[in-house]
Amino acid sequence: MLRAITLLSILFTLIGGHKANAQDDDPKGEISIDAIPSKKTAVYGSNNNIGWKLKVKSTYNVRQDGKLSYEIMTDDWKKVWSGSTKVRLGKNASKNFNVHFPGQKAGIYRVHFSFNLSYYDDTVKRVVAVDPENIHTELHKPGDFAEFWAKSKNQLAKINPDYKITEVESKDKYVRTYKVEMRSWNNAKIRGWLTIPTEGKNWPVIYKLPGYNIPMRPETDKPDFAVFAIDVRGNGMSRDIVAPEAERFNITNIDNKELYIYHGVYMDCIRGLDFIMSHGNMSLNTNRVAVLGGSQGATLAIMVAALDKRVTACTFELPLYADMHDAYSIGLSFPKTTWPINRFQEYIKAHRTFTPERFLSIWDYYDPQNFISSIRCPVLMGVGLLDEYCPPRCSFGMYNKIAKDVQKEYKVAPDKAHEMNQDYFMFQLLWLKESLRAPN
Repeated sequence: MLRAITLLSILFTLIGGHKANAQDDDPKGEISIDAIPSKKTAVYGSNNNIGWKLKVKSTYNVRQDGKLSYEIMTDDWKKVWSGSTKVRLGKNASKNFNVHFPGQKAGIYRVHFSFNLSYYDDTVKRVVAVDPENIHTELHKPGDFAEFWAKSKNQLAKINPDYKITEVESKDKYVRTYKVEMRSWNNAKIRGWLTIPTEGKNWPVIYKLPGYNIPMRPETDKPDFAVFAIDVRGNGMSRDIVAPEAERFNITNIDNKELYIYHGVYMDCIRGLDFIMSHGNMSLNTNRVAVLGGSQGATLAIMVAALDKRVTACTFELPLYADMHDAYSIGLSFPKTTWPINRFQEYIKAHRTFTPERFLSIWDYYDPQNFISSIRCPVLMGVGLLDEYCPPRCSFGMYNKIAKDVQKEYKVAPDKAHEMNQDYFMFQLLWLKESLRAPN
């Protein structure tokens, strides 16, 4: 019996070893695929042909045969159209494939290209925007929205800001750096960094709002501007009393619109603008103030520009939370629910009486798309077409609610997710100089 077991063991080892050797003997190499849209920005007109060129390069020393499959889907993964073609790729060869999708109506679409070859399988995933300025989404604005925020601003105005300004050592000799402290909503203490060029006076101001749990730092790389970067409650230097864990920040007191953490955060941003406007004596030009932010900071910038007409220009990218109703639906449509929707969903599942409908009814008071129609200053928006946190459909749906007589423009980064490319930030800087008439 022992001998039989031993022979079986040897046999299984030999078979396993043979399989391993077979895998080790597979051809070695790599395949690179460069997917290039026929429109550089991957933004197409309504019903226009959607073209892509796939540049494929193989370092395999063998020929590969197989198939290229391609499909176009809505941004919530509903299949629209698909096709395929046979592929024969020679050893160490390069080959181009041109794919054409039929034109579509205004919207955001996923385009996938799947190569299934002899020794290689992979899918390239991209996104296109079709006629984005005609993407229209439903508005969910409470009847007492304006009253809610007017009351909040009035309550904030009754709180003594008790500003404290301390000059600190600057890392740049051409910039003076100050640590600023003040009292805000519910008398919470918040802080920020103010940087001012050492030479000259009457500097236009960039008011920078923070991303999600991103501590602010002194801004010393913008020589044509003074910059005030604020840490709202629970962020960076402003965690004296309100200090939730990062993963719980946006669900803190979410079941009560009055106590929700963003009620205080939004008012912190207004208080920061109050600081700027009350310190023209520090060489700040209070007639030229731009709000700027990315991700969460984008939402905060939109809100400040909407609630306070002292803002001269508003620029933001990757607006988190825009059109929460659609963002919630799109987030749930992914094979794995995306952040931040997964965080809200987890909270809802853990609190059975807090339904999705209740969640959305509270967020209607904080959704940036419910603020944006009140903006009266020029607007610049940046969108990463691959962004899963801030669905582009929601960004454009919000953008298209800006009043028609307001100067506005947008830029897209077709190959970026929750980030923008350097070209955008260079354009944004020039846009700020023009909007605030800063020196070149």
